[in-house]
Amino acid sequence: MTNSGGSQIDIADAVMAGVSSVFESLGRALICLSTHFQVVHTSDGVDRLFGQGAGKEMLGKQAQEVLGDELFGTGGSMRKALAAGERREGWGATVRVGQAKPRLVSISGAPMRHPPGTPCDPRVAYVIVVRSGESERGSGDAQPTIFSGMVARSPSMLKIFRLIQHLEESDATVLLTGESGTGKELVARAIHVHSHRRNKPFVAVNCGALPGELLESELFGHVRGAFTGAIRDREGRFEAAAGGTLFLDEVGDLPLALQVKLLRVLQEKTFERVGETEPRSSEARVVAATNRHLKEAVAAGDFRDDLYYRLRVVPIEVPPLRERVEDIAPLTSHLLARVNARHNRNLRLSPDAMRLLWHHDWPGNVRELENTLEYAVALTQGQTILPTCLPEELGGGQAAQPTVAASGAGTGAEQSAPGADSAERQDEREEVLAALEKSHWRRGQAASELGISRTTLWRRMRELGLSN
Repeated sequence: MTNSGGSQIDIADAVMAGVSSVFESLGRALICLSTHFQVVHTSDGVDRLFGQGAGKEMLGKQAQEVLGDELFGTGGSMRKALAAGERREGWGATVRVGQAKPRLVSISGAPMRHPPGTPCDPRVAYVIVVRSGESERGSGDAQPTIFSGMVARSPSMLKIFRLIQHLEESDATVLLTGESGTGKELVARAIHVHSHRRNKPFVAVNCGALPGELLESELFGHVRGAFTGAIRDREGRFEAAAGGTLFLDEVGDLPLALQVKLLRVLQEKTFERVGETEPRSSEARVVAATNRHLKEAVAAGDFRDDLYYRLRVVPIEVPPLRERVEDIAPLTSHLLARVNARHNRNLRLSPDAMRLLWHHDWPGNVRELENTLEYAVALTQGQTILPTCLPEELGGGQAAQPTVAASGAGTGAEQSAPGADSAERQDEREEVLAALEKSHWRRGQAASELGISRTTLWRRMRELGLSN
């Protein structure tokens, strides 16, 4: 349709430019996506956030290329919500355009409404509002932050995310400590990705997986004839990680003889392959991790104190899951989406099952949580994970009773039984009630917990007969 003022697209472009100016005045950037989640419009604020020319570079790309797989990849939480006609507010994500540094930003998204007669760009299906999140995200944020594959809302983890960003220009050695299963390797990879070495290799070695003589060759390489079976020269992991990052997992298990050699590499930046005397320069940054208490190992004579202090130039302790219970809900959502995708399922947790996850102390931490969800998905025959589908150590299994036994939940019967609709409504009511109770009936916080707007929460509360 055209008129004397120009084509419909021209008018829509003018309107979009005006809208973009409004967001620019508020310090926000605007990214518009098509029905196929392709970038079709960016505001000038994108250049302000990500560097000159960033907006132009985004045009035509898929959302996950720009805003990350965690939110916008296949099965991404925000992509699924937008496609379902829902909106999401204040999600944290790390965005990098071209060769620019990654930026921590806050993202809100909503489906674009096209009222009849309004000059809206017909290409735009979803609107994404982006603001800087580097100084605005704090312990009061209700929405989780997604950072290099990690999901958290706890102050302790957000502090680690900020520290990683502050290390972008540093080559300092980092020592990661924490219990098994807390995600120390994910933190190490994030340190690499958010450094100037990100385009070079990230090489991981488990120092506790090999005996000393093999580990020495693994780390430093060897020359032909150095030992029985050495039929040719072989480079070690230090050489493979040249210019990048070498991750030494379980560094507390290093034999004392190798501790001496590692100390030399850190001090002099040189090493020798097994069986040769020619020194080679080390160009790899070292990030180490351990679940041992190295101070106790030093006191016991099992670990060199000089190596300990060389490794812990930047110490980062990754807290156990039981000390950051506010991360359990977003981690569960994130991991369940991943498990669902692996098994081509679309399951959700009942409120009773979620409460069991909240009250477990998680000795195996995030790894145990993911394994628990794998177990639950394997056992669930219907569409909802009930307490009976969880391991017995969580209070689940055969001893646990489902909230609505008559519905046939957990056996697939909820899809055809006469009580299925009421059972699903009861599940929804308990889910909303649990969020309200957890937030002490603060509707804004409860809405954030549920991933919906205040208006939608208020409507659901009326429909479900909930009030305070």
